[in-house]
Amino acid sequence: MLFNSLEFAIFLPVVFCIYWFITVKNLKIQNLFITIASYIFYGWWDWRFLSLIMLSTIQDYYCALKIYNSSNEKVRKSWLFLSITVNIGFLVFFKYYGFFIDNFVAVFSVFGHQPNIASLKIILPVGISFYTFQTLSYTIDVYRRKLEPTNDIVAFAGFVSFFPLLVAGPIERATNFLSQFFTQRKFEYAQAVDGLRQILWGLFKKIVVADSCAYYVNNVFANHTDHAGITLLIGAVFFAFQIYCDFSGYSDIAIGTARILGFKAMRNFNYPYFSRDIAEFWRRWHISLTTWFRDYVYIPLGGSRVSKAKVIRNTFVIFLVSGFWHGANWTFIIWGVIHAVLFMPLILHAKNRKHTDTVATGKILPSISEFYQMFSTFVFVVIGWVFFRAENMTQALKYLAGIFNVSVFSIYSVYDKKTAITILLFVIMMLTLEWIGRHDQYAIEKVAYLGKTYRWIVYIVCTMTILAFSGQQETFIYFQF
Repeated sequence: MLFNSLEFAIFLPVVFCIYWFITVKNLKIQNLFITIASYIFYGWWDWRFLSLIMLSTIQDYYCALKIYNSSNEKVRKSWLFLSITVNIGFLVFFKYYGFFIDNFVAVFSVFGHQPNIASLKIILPVGISFYTFQTLSYTIDVYRRKLEPTNDIVAFAGFVSFFPLLVAGPIERATNFLSQFFTQRKFEYAQAVDGLRQILWGLFKKIVVADSCAYYVNNVFANHTDHAGITLLIGAVFFAFQIYCDFSGYSDIAIGTARILGFKAMRNFNYPYFSRDIAEFWRRWHISLTTWFRDYVYIPLGGSRVSKAKVIRNTFVIFLVSGFWHGANWTFIIWGVIHAVLFMPLILHAKNRKHTDTVATGKILPSISEFYQMFSTFVFVVIGWVFFRAENMTQALKYLAGIFNVSVFSIYSVYDKKTAITILLFVIMMLTLEWIGRHDQYAIEKVAYLGKTYRWIVYIVCTMTILAFSGQQETFIYFQF
């Protein structure tokens, strides 16, 4: 079930009404209902994968109790090992089996051998990379004694399968989110309106900006050898905004939906394209995943409190793992390497924590220096996105070679000028609103403080624009991860 579908437009009001008007008086029943609703939401794609999420839930629920109730360190480690092995095992099988087999065969083919290994057509369960990390953080935190496990399997199942966050995050921690299943939730009108406003902004970014960019980007990347450098450049820039508006749009809808149900989910994006260096970009992009890798991979490796050489090693490990998390393709791994390399000057000069504030605080516009920093960071990010979007390494390299061509200066060679200009206007509109609201949780949060007339003008304009562009449903990019 897609957030931008008619089915969800019916599903959410029905869930909302039952949740707040029928189950509200009993917390356990309310938790049971939200779990059932989440399973219906997930099973809408393929009911067969419900068994997978059920197995993951039961296993980690049981493992956490065994870890917590044992004083024997070997026993505790063995149960943690079981949790990690099964979860990562599922992820490797469904997501990376074909990648490993193809590369294994390719290596032996170089030496004249052709192994006869069966290649399976495995369907990737939607959201497996997200809920797997969510349950893993639970057992790891219980092992670290940062968290007491719950005896309420219904509440835990609700935490794992909570439908707004289930498919593409944010990846919540039990320390923040599971506890909310044990607190009596009360309907708050202001919170619900704020949630609906964030959903509206998320739908605008997804349907109006991201899906419009997708039409142009898909054509350009599919036929990259036929286009001039200027068109390839525009296609790469539009993909940068497509993936941002697609993914952050999903996060806005997810967080807003959680809010109208009385839950507070963590922020996942903080205006990353206003970053002044690559370190700031990663503090603002996919925050739930970045902090997950920081807490469960980077810090256990020693973090930044080790020698400079080990810090560099740890940084490369993080970005290689992050790239591989996104997909079984060398393009994602190279994308991770590119960002690790971009980190190196900041680490070597101890400037990776230089920009922790919001750009141009207290000013209307950035300084020339700040603008240059944001622009140069964006350029490097766009180059990385070419590898992220390309089908394979050959396409990525040919695409970049096409950009760095004299035809990049030929404005007359732009493909589908009318569409490109329309998309550019929407991108500028989105960026303008985000710049104005860059200190807020989401761009149009301050609309709440406008007069009633102006407030409704914003709502109506956004809604009408969304409806005008909602003819074709485009799946969210991060569903494939």
